[in-house]
Amino acid sequence: MTDSSLSQDIKKMGFESALAELETIVKDLESGKVSLEDSIAAYERGMALKVHCESKLQDARMKIEKIVVGSDGAVTTEKFEDQ
Repeated sequence: MTDSSLSQDIKKMGFESALAELETIVKDLESGKVSLEDSIAAYERGMALKVHCESKLQDARMKIEKIVVGSDGAVTTEKFEDQ
Protein backbone atom coordinates (compact mmCIF):
# COMPACT_ATOMS: atom_id res chain seq x y z
CA MET A 1 0.00 0.00 0.00
CA THR A 2 1.46 3.38 -0.96
CA ASP A 3 1.62 6.36 1.38
CA SER A 4 -1.20 8.14 -0.44
CA SER A 5 -3.48 5.11 -0.47
CA LEU A 6 -2.66 4.53 3.20
CA SER A 7 -3.55 8.13 3.91
CA GLN A 8 -6.82 7.88 1.96
CA ASP A 9 -7.69 4.65 3.78
CA ILE A 10 -7.22 6.31 7.17
CA LYS A 11 -9.05 9.51 6.18
CA LYS A 12 -12.17 7.41 5.54
CA MET A 13 -12.09 5.94 9.06
CA GLY A 14 -14.23 7.12 11.91
CA PHE A 15 -12.60 8.05 15.22
CA GLU A 16 -13.63 4.88 17.03
CA SER A 17 -12.37 2.47 14.36
CA ALA A 18 -9.10 4.40 13.98
CA LEU A 19 -8.56 4.37 17.74
CA ALA A 20 -9.34 0.65 17.96
CA GLU A 21 -6.82 -0.13 15.23
CA LEU A 22 -4.23 2.10 16.91
CA GLU A 23 -4.74 0.27 20.20
CA THR A 24 -4.25 -3.07 18.42
CA ILE A 25 -1.04 -1.84 16.82
CA VAL A 26 0.30 -0.66 20.18
CA LYS A 27 -0.47 -4.03 21.79
CA ASP A 28 1.23 -5.88 18.92
CA LEU A 29 4.33 -3.69 19.13
CA GLU A 30 4.49 -4.00 22.92
CA SER A 31 4.30 -7.78 22.67
CA GLY A 32 7.63 -7.88 20.85
CA LYS A 33 6.41 -10.72 18.67
CA VAL A 34 6.36 -8.67 15.47
CA SER A 35 9.29 -8.74 13.04
CA LEU A 36 11.36 -5.60 12.64
CA GLU A 37 10.02 -4.91 9.14
CA ASP A 38 6.42 -5.39 10.28
CA SER A 39 7.09 -3.27 13.36
CA ILE A 40 8.29 -0.37 11.23
CA ALA A 41 5.23 -0.59 8.96
CA ALA A 42 2.91 -0.86 11.97
CA TYR A 43 4.62 2.11 13.64
CA GLU A 44 4.17 4.24 10.51
CA ARG A 45 0.49 3.29 10.26
CA GLY A 46 0.09 3.92 13.98
CA MET A 47 1.52 7.42 13.63
CA ALA A 48 -0.88 8.17 10.78
CA LEU A 49 -3.78 6.85 12.87
CA LYS A 50 -2.67 8.98 15.83
CA VAL A 51 -2.63 12.12 13.70
CA HIS A 52 -6.05 11.22 12.30
CA CYS A 53 -7.52 10.68 15.79
CA GLU A 54 -6.05 13.96 17.05
CA SER A 55 -7.57 15.76 14.06
CA LYS A 56 -11.00 14.20 14.71
CA LEU A 57 -10.81 15.24 18.38
CA GLN A 58 -9.80 18.78 17.46
CA ASP A 59 -12.73 18.99 15.03
CA ALA A 60 -15.08 17.82 17.79
CA ARG A 61 -13.70 20.39 20.24
CA MET A 62 -14.32 23.15 17.74
CA LYS A 63 -17.98 22.12 17.46
CA ILE A 64 -18.71 21.94 21.17
CA GLU A 65 -20.78 24.70 22.65
CA LYS A 66 -21.62 25.11 26.27
CA ILE A 67 -25.07 25.99 27.52
CA VAL A 68 -25.18 29.17 29.57
CA VAL A 69 -28.05 30.37 31.73
CA GLY A 70 -27.95 34.14 32.04
CA SER A 71 -28.85 36.12 35.16
CA ASP A 72 -32.27 36.80 33.62
CA GLY A 73 -32.85 33.05 33.15
CA ALA A 74 -32.33 33.15 29.38
CA VAL A 75 -30.64 30.08 27.99
CA THR A 76 -27.99 30.62 25.32
CA THR A 77 -24.96 28.82 23.99
CA GLU A 78 -21.43 30.03 23.55
CA LYS A 79 -18.28 28.54 22.17
CA PHE A 80 -16.60 26.14 24.56
CA GLU A 81 -13.05 27.17 25.43
CA ASP A 82 -10.60 24.51 26.50
CA GLN A 83 -9.57 25.14 30.10
